[in-house]
Amino acid sequence: MESSRDRDGAAARDLRRLPKAHLHLHFTGSMRSATLLDLADKYGVHLPEALRSGEPPRLRATDERGWFRFQRLYDIARSCLRAPEDIQRLVREAAEEDVRDGSRWLEIQVDPTSYAPRLGGLIPALEIILDAVHTASRDTGLGLRVVIAANRMKHPLDARTLARLAVRYADQGVIGFGLSNDERRGFARDFDRAFAIAREGGLLAAPHGGELSGPASVRDCLDDLHAGRVGHGVRAAEDPALLRRLAERQVTCEVCPASNVALGVYEKPEDVPLRTLFDAGVPMALGADDPLLFGSRLAAQYELARTTHGFSDAELAELARQSVRGSRAPEDEQRRLLAEIDAWLAA
Repeated sequence: MESSRDRDGAAARDLRRLPKAHLHLHFTGSMRSATLLDLADKYGVHLPEALRSGEPPRLRATDERGWFRFQRLYDIARSCLRAPEDIQRLVREAAEEDVRDGSRWLEIQVDPTSYAPRLGGLIPALEIILDAVHTASRDTGLGLRVVIAANRMKHPLDARTLARLAVRYADQGVIGFGLSNDERRGFARDFDRAFAIAREGGLLAAPHGGELSGPASVRDCLDDLHAGRVGHGVRAAEDPALLRRLAERQVTCEVCPASNVALGVYEKPEDVPLRTLFDAGVPMALGADDPLLFGSRLAAQYELARTTHGFSDAELAELARQSVRGSRAPEDEQRRLLAEIDAWLAA
């Protein structure tokens, strides 16, 4: 994870030691490949070769067939999470991986309705997840919170139910409300009431946008859902006026470079518009999205920014600061992390 020199010729620092916040990680997608194999064996679930090989599957989700394949693999992996101890293991291991990569604060995204049938219902499922989050945070020292995400493929009334549930557990580890799945389906405005419920309950609005669809989907997140953060958001790079708006409002985009390439949003790592967003003043929080399917975790995203996009260590430190500022970590925790980032850069 080290490189001998940064862009300015100085000895490059270890990116795993750079303190950072991780704001875009999906629940099942955070699983280790070895854990998936163990759980599949435990429950007799047949895994396709794409999930057995230990190598990231070849995916291209820019057409509906490719997105369906991605969702099918994700659903098969999720079907292996059937008991509270499976949830505990997943969250503990995700926290351990994040700590190893220098993360000090993780906001993990989950739709509890996906796990409810096997965990006794919606409320028991969420309480099992939150219990696992509290235990993993205590055991690893990682600040760990939850973003509850609605599925835009389902009815907006389902999203309102989830928003009310999220607000109910706002004092027990839930800090945000999201909207995931194929943004080409439906309209953001269909979910405006759910997001109003979440915002009125003090939760961050953090919908996906600007990944599979263009800049208009980012504008919809801002106009219709009053997003405080945008999941992905990279397609905003195609609209200079939208970039200015994101920069002026300091709306953080949760950018996942490896995911963007794996899903065919961009052909090559160098095509991901990290430099465009950074130079425009749009705050970014680099994220791993779904390491189970994309093959790389948090520190690798920073390494890509360094080696492919030429970010200096000072710029990488600023990316880490932006991730912290974009988080829902308490102010004293943010100050401590920002000081640790400065110390990393000064070392």
